[in-house]
Amino acid sequence: MAKCEVCGKGVVFGHNVSHSNRKTNRTYKPNIRRVKVVEAGTHKTVYVCSRCLRSGKVERA
Repeated sequence: MAKCEVCGKGVVFGHNVSHSNRKTNRTYKPNIRRVKVVEAGTHKTVYVCSRCLRSGKVERA
């Protein structure tokens, strides 16, 4: 569910790197918000990342 419905930003995988340089798997999750937006004249609830909200790509209801 961690996916922006506007830009498509989703989960990215990488490594935790310890001081001894051992690598373990980890995930980087986007900052997703559940907001009510106006889309084609109707109100609907969508999951949007904070960057899309801040840049004005969606209009809040």
